[in-house]
Order: sequence, then structure tokens, then C-alpha cells
Amino acid sequence: MFYLISQHDRAFSDQTRIEYGKLFRRFVLTLITLLFCVPLLFVFGSLFFSAGDIWVHLFDTVLKDYVANSIILTLGVGLCSLFLGVVPAWLVTMYRFPFSRLLEWALLLPMAMPAYIIAYSYTGFLDVAGPMQTTLRELTGLNYREYWFPEVRSLGGAIMMLSLVLYPYVYLLSRAAFIEQSVCVLEVSRTLGCNSREAFLRVALPLARPAIVVGLSLVMMETLADYGTVQYFSVSVFTTGIFRIWFGMGESVAAAQLSAVLLLFVAVLLYLERRSRRMARYHHTSSRYSQLLQKPLHGMPAFVSLLICGLPVLLGFILPFILLVNWALSTYSKVIDSEFYKLLMHSFLLALVTSMIAIFIALMMAYSNRMKATRLNKFIVSTVSMGYAIPGTVIGVGALIPFAWFDNTLDKFLYDNFGISSGLLVSGTLFTLVFAYLVRFLAISINTTEAALGKIKLVMDEVAKTAGLSVFNMIKSIHIPMMKGSLLTAILLVFVDVMKELPATLILRPFNFNTLAVKAHELANEELLAEAAVPALAIVLTGIIPVILISRSISQSRAGNA
Repeated sequence: MFYLISQHDRAFSDQTRIEYGKLFRRFVLTLITLLFCVPLLFVFGSLFFSAGDIWVHLFDTVLKDYVANSIILTLGVGLCSLFLGVVPAWLVTMYRFPFSRLLEWALLLPMAMPAYIIAYSYTGFLDVAGPMQTTLRELTGLNYREYWFPEVRSLGGAIMMLSLVLYPYVYLLSRAAFIEQSVCVLEVSRTLGCNSREAFLRVALPLARPAIVVGLSLVMMETLADYGTVQYFSVSVFTTGIFRIWFGMGESVAAAQLSAVLLLFVAVLLYLERRSRRMARYHHTSSRYSQLLQKPLHGMPAFVSLLICGLPVLLGFILPFILLVNWALSTYSKVIDSEFYKLLMHSFLLALVTSMIAIFIALMMAYSNRMKATRLNKFIVSTVSMGYAIPGTVIGVGALIPFAWFDNTLDKFLYDNFGISSGLLVSGTLFTLVFAYLVRFLAISINTTEAALGKIKLVMDEVAKTAGLSVFNMIKSIHIPMMKGSLLTAILLVFVDVMKELPATLILRPFNFNTLAVKAHELANEELLAEAAVPALAIVLTGIIPVILISRSISQSRAGNA
């Protein structure tokens, strides 16, 4: 009798502990979500405050330029990225020509080259004093202004620079879609009289449209978020305008309101992307996947295919990389010193801490959704994942002002009541900087973790529970070993994105605290392009690792592959 009562009490105690654990996890996740929504809420909340006459001044002077240039830049980069991404993805997937296997992963290399770094490289190469124009003057005997040469520091130049480093988003998703398509569908189209070009345009391209649209939306959002390239090329867009209003005019409320306008552009892109996918209806064409029979190309078709696939790699990575290496070899003795190692350590630690926190939060959220996919859990995950669509400039503005208000309010309260000053506890510290990175890049960790978890069948969780394993031990002993490749990829992706992030770092970094990205930006703005090559090269070399991992995972993604 006493034994039965004891067992009942123990079972009741265990059940109570489980319920309290669920409530605690839900509370923590809700708190994290609310915290990560602070920048977004503040930016939109700023619309209800008065900014004085600053908007009249902006409307009369530069606001039209911000809107027009942002639209032209976004559309231009989107169109260029479509051609540079979709056509090479189809060619390397369906055909064999010289160096096609090498180009399969090489076409992703420009992802490792931040847009502002490629802008510095081409400016040094194509500017008046650069080797291109210098050689041209020597060969022709003409002086400067006696010949026409395209201006790299222009809106057109910014479109080309951003297209060369952002097209891999379209290529990545397009190639994955082409790889996963059934060969049977393409073979049936051929029997109906379609040649290779018609099969691509009428069958493969429509089937891949959802993936292409997602890649295109990512390109456009990254274009709207760019600051380093447009600032260096003196192109007036929303991101440069936010910096000018805040740091040049000292109008923080107006900067937040301009950030809200920029967010409206991002929201429109997200709406159009989701509406495009929702309106389309795609049906499974076949559940059987045969081996891709890549058609060999010879002669002129092979040369044209090599040219189409090789030019983006040449212009987007090889040429700027060679320029960076050449400049770095001539200046490394002046640049690599104790200060450089300090910058390297700052960048490395920031990226490492952010990526580890991001993967921890992602695991919490992904498992919460896996154990019980309630509407609240789904809402939390989708809300936190929105951060990747928010430009770093907007996050910087939305994070610094409320945290600064908190510090000032707390300091005033303590001084008025206790005669002590708390100083800057949050704003102007590394906490705010890491927080902004997490808001911006947490979506990468969440999406990668959820994708990896989705491949683990729920029956394995049930078996682990019957064996007496707690949730923590199940994650530690079973799931993490099975997901280690995906988790490592997520950590590396966040790590590299933090290393490259410029606008949020410029806004939120503590006083006298620099990173490699900030140092490269400062040296380039001082026209010390050769000296900027060393920190820029360090960022590029770091970014190559996840690019190779991603390419390998896509190559092995086709159903039926070993």
C-alpha cells in the first residue's frame, strides 16, 4: 500500500516537474522573442514621435534620391543576379564541358567576398591611378579626360559590384532545385518535341520558380541592407541616408523614422515573394529519380558555356582576390603588427561568441517546436527568423537608442536617489553589439537546425524516452552526434556573417574598439586601398570554408545519391 502511494507521489512529482520545465522553457523563449523584437518595435514606434522640420528638409533635398536610387539599385542587382545565377546553375547541372565540375563549387566563391571589399578592389584597379587606366594611357598616348572610361564609383558600378557577390544566392537555390527535379519530366518534354532550350524555358524554369524567387528576394534584401559599397561609391540610398541623418545631423528620431521607411521596402519584398509562391501551384511530377545524364558539350557550345559560367567567378572572385593578394604582399609589413592581431582577436571572439549563442538559442527553439508545435512556438520561431530580412543599419539604430535610453534612465534614477552613477551598462558595450548580431543572423542557425532535426524521425525520440533518457541527454547523446555536420555549418555561416558585418558594427561598437571589417572600411575611406587589403583578405579567406561545405552538401542532395 505504502509502496503504491510512494510510486504515485513520485509519478505526480515527475509530471509536475515536467510541466514546470515546459512552462519555464516557454517563458524563456517568449522573453527572448520580446527582447529580439525591441529594435523592430522601436523603429516602428518612432513614427509616432515628432522629428521637427527635418522631414521637410529631406523631402526638398535628398529623399527622392534615396527612393529612386534604392529602387534602381535593387531592380538592377536583381536582374543581373538572375542571369548570373540561373543560367550557370542550369549549365553545370545538366551539361559537361571543360572545367564544369570545378565551376560547380567555384560559382559560389563570390559569397566569400563582401560587397564593400570587391568595391575597394575594383576601385583600385579601374580608377584613374589604377593599372587599367594607366596602361590604357601608356598604350594610346592619351591624357586623362581625352578618352571615355566607365566610372566605377557610380550607381551602375554599385549594381555591378553587388551583383557579382550576391548572384550566388540565386545560383545556390536554382542549382538545388534543378538537381532535385525528376529527369523523367525532362525526358517527356523531349519526346513532345522540346529541344534543350525549350525544355529549360518551358519545363525546368517554371518548376524551379519558387526556389529562384526565394533567392532573388534574398539578393534584393541584401542589396537594400548594403552600406559599405554604396557609401564608398557615394550613392545616396536609405542606408547612407540613415548614417548621414544620425551622425551628420544628430537627429536620432529622424534616423529611426527613415529606418522604418526602409523596412517598408523590405516588407513589400517579403510580401511579393510569399504571394508569388502562394499563388503558384506545383505538383509532384514523379517519385522516381534517375541519375542525371549530363550531356557532353563540344566546340562552340562548350566555349560559350565555359564563358557564361567562368566570367562570374573570374570577375566576382579571382580578379579581386589576386588584387588583394598583390596589395597585401606589398603592405603586410606595415599593416601586420600588434594592432592587427588585436583586430583579428576582436573579430574572431565576436564571431565565435555570437555563433555559439546563436546555435544554443536555435536548438532551444527548434526542440520546443519539435516537442510541441503549438501556434505560440511557431510564432516565436517565425518572429525571430525575421531578423535576417532587417538591414544591419536598421538593427543598429533600433538597438542603440532604446538601450541608451535605459542606461540614461537608470543612471539618473540611481544618481537622484543614491548619489551614484551606473555609467553605460548596456549601450556602448559588446553586449549590444552581440545582441544586434543575434537579431540579424539567428535565422541562419534556426533554419539550419530545424532542417537537420526534420531528418531525424520522431520514433527515435520515443525510443530514447522509453530508455529513460531525459530531453537533455537525448539531445546530447543522440541528436547532436547525428546533426553535427549541420550544426557546424550553422556555426560557420553565422561566424562568417559576423566577420563581414559592417553597418551594425560601425553603429554599435564600443569606443576605441575595431574589427577587421571596420578597419578595412576606414583605410579604404582614407584611400589607403593597398593597406586595406590585409584585413579584407583575412575576411575573404575566412568566408571560403563554409562556401565549400555548402557546395558539397548541395552536390549530394539529389534523391537516391549515395
